[in-house]
Amino acid sequence: MSATPSRTAIVTDPTPVPVQKKAGKPFSIGRFLAWVSLWVATLITLFPFYWILRTALSNTKALAANSTSLLPADFTFGAFERVLGLATTAEAIAQGGSGASVNFWLFLRNSLIVATSTTIGQVFFCALAAYAFARLQWPGRDKLFFAFLAALMVPGIFTTLPNFVLMRELGLLDTYLAIILPTLFMTPFSVFFLRQFFLGIPKEIEEAAMIDGAGRFRVFLRIILPMSAAPISTLALLTYITSWNDYFWPLLVAKDESVRVLTVALGIFRSQTPQGSPDWAGLMAATLIAALPILVLYAFLGKRIVNSIGFSGIK
Repeated sequence: MSATPSRTAIVTDPTPVPVQKKAGKPFSIGRFLAWVSLWVATLITLFPFYWILRTALSNTKALAANSTSLLPADFTFGAFERVLGLATTAEAIAQGGSGASVNFWLFLRNSLIVATSTTIGQVFFCALAAYAFARLQWPGRDKLFFAFLAALMVPGIFTTLPNFVLMRELGLLDTYLAIILPTLFMTPFSVFFLRQFFLGIPKEIEEAAMIDGAGRFRVFLRIILPMSAAPISTLALLTYITSWNDYFWPLLVAKDESVRVLTVALGIFRSQTPQGSPDWAGLMAATLIAALPILVLYAFLGKRIVNSIGFSGIK
């Protein structure tokens, strides 16, 4: 008879095994100095914004006597009321304002129209050009792209006069088109930026879509653009900020108040000094309000920008 194999009893211990907590990083002088340096750099970066807010909440007459105070001098919202047109001329002068008026909402609307139109047009047309340079095969492609890169070394002031003469000959001075057209279609940096990203997209994805019957333009709209959301958002934000902050070109081609942008209006508001000195509180209040659209835009697109930078670093 064969021996029957014995069964081995498996005994489990019901006592739970304590989970060991990860030990924190030990304190070191290097880490402490790194954090201190980071906080100091952050405070230095944010201090000008705090000073703008402090000046905007001050009474202009009290600024000179309290120039070293970190708190608002004679705290008041009068500067914001003057900028938004909620204060009379007498009230503005009593609070230390210059008495000059600024049609803030009109100029804000003009800046929104110019910056939004420029951003939409430039991003779309630059994406088309970048895709053509990255994927299409046509004679002279590389030479033309080299010319685009060479244009990056040309200072913008060199093209100001030719562009002004062109706008004048077309009869577009004192119009939105005169401000928008020079940068509406494309800029060398934008084309270069998007082309480098498109080159990293696998061609097999496009080839599979074209086998299914999709054309080049449909592939671009339905595949390339959605996959490029992060770099396109980055480019859109950079373009919007550049257009929003532009001063010299709008000042040159749009002197009429109906198309005057906010940056030009703030410069004129600063130069109007009926009482002998600029309305610094009103100017800072207007600057603070003018920066709000950029802050809101960055709040929506900031995460995409960080992802774009991370993707570029990984690639």
